[in-house]
Amino acid sequence: MSTFTTSDGTDIFYKDWGSGQPVVFSHGWPLNADAWDGQMRLVAENGFRAVAHDRRGHGRSAQPWQGNHMDQYADDLAELIEKLDLTDVILVGHSTGGGEVARYIGRHGSARVAKAVLLGAVPPLMLKTDANPEGTPLDAFDGIRAGVAADRSQFYQELSVPFFGANREGSAVSQGKRDEFWLQGMQAGLKAAYDCIRQFSETDFTEDLARIDVPTLVAHGDDDQIVPIAAAALKTAELVKDATLKVYPGAPHGLVGEFEQAFNADLLEFIRG
Repeated sequence: MSTFTTSDGTDIFYKDWGSGQPVVFSHGWPLNADAWDGQMRLVAENGFRAVAHDRRGHGRSAQPWQGNHMDQYADDLAELIEKLDLTDVILVGHSTGGGEVARYIGRHGSARVAKAVLLGAVPPLMLKTDANPEGTPLDAFDGIRAGVAADRSQFYQELSVPFFGANREGSAVSQGKRDEFWLQGMQAGLKAAYDCIRQFSETDFTEDLARIDVPTLVAHGDDDQIVPIAAAALKTAELVKDATLKVYPGAPHGLVGEFEQAFNADLLEFIRG
């Protein structure tokens, strides 16, 4: 396996496919780099270098007690990019990974970055507050914490339903796709998975988004039951200076079926442009 060791001694797994301009993918919670396999294959077959890592505590990376917070996630991404000496990078982040991308640019700048893609991403802030009435109430995230702590296996099985929109009429999501979500979730350590809930739900990325100074594709399904579009992409597109907003009618949070096909086409067009 390809791994590198961060400055705090954590071993991070990554995959590195193809050659050309690098496209670096950051995954959502509680998944790992395998969630991006379809898109990695797509870009690698079209003349790009595809790189994706398992966030600390997730997948095949080490499971340290410490460092399960957004600043460290961004710093781990920075160390990966620096280790591989990647430049002219296109950063792609889904859900929590979109927050990781935003925080990376907020903390480390865009000297190595050419473009960014935020798909179903959590910025600017998921949590409902007086200043963010479109957000999700805290008790919903408390419920996620309770589910993960009590019986994460069953919780992930149930979460796969709204994640892929399997509870919507006409949904064609397979049981295999839902099982894939469960399997990746179970590969994440309990400590990391639990800690990450606060990071994706309560982190305010507003200042990070204001620092993004590269062309950015903001893509989101308008039937996203996990990261509702009103508190996310619609606001992000206004905060990022050079943003292009792409809304997928009826699409869920997780990439599946026609939604995945449409996003793949848009991703390829954007990174080639």
